[in-house]
Amino acid sequence: MLVSLPEITAILKTCKTIAVVGLSPKKNRPSNDVARYLIKVGFKVIPVNPGQDEILGEKCYPNLTAIPVPVDLVNIFRRSTEVGPVVDEAIAIKAKTIWMQQGIVNEEAADKAKAMGLEVIMDRCLKVDHANLFG
Repeated sequence: MLVSLPEITAILKTCKTIAVVGLSPKKNRPSNDVARYLIKVGFKVIPVNPGQDEILGEKCYPNLTAIPVPVDLVNIFRRSTEVGPVVDEAIAIKAKTIWMQQGIVNEEAADKAKAMGLEVIMDRCLKVDHANLFG
């Protein structure tokens, strides 16, 4: 089941804190571009990358469960086959929304997240949707 544009609008209007899983420190990577945009438009971005200590001036965490503050939305930049454990962690930290970036689809993980009450968006770019709706 697809999330409608009004639902995406409501999610983005209420969301404050976004954990970006797979955030790269390299400026030319899509994850870095999206995270920079999200910071610019006012979101609190929390980098999640076990190989880094800091990205974009923010403390980086090895996984979602290490983040000490509530997370509204988990933005995933991982292969579709690697989404399952990320969703399990998102459920554990009581995130409200899972957002799988463009090209990322994992129906099994999506079904699990939905069954636990999370909103799920797949195969869409958070930056593009936000810019189109609010830009």
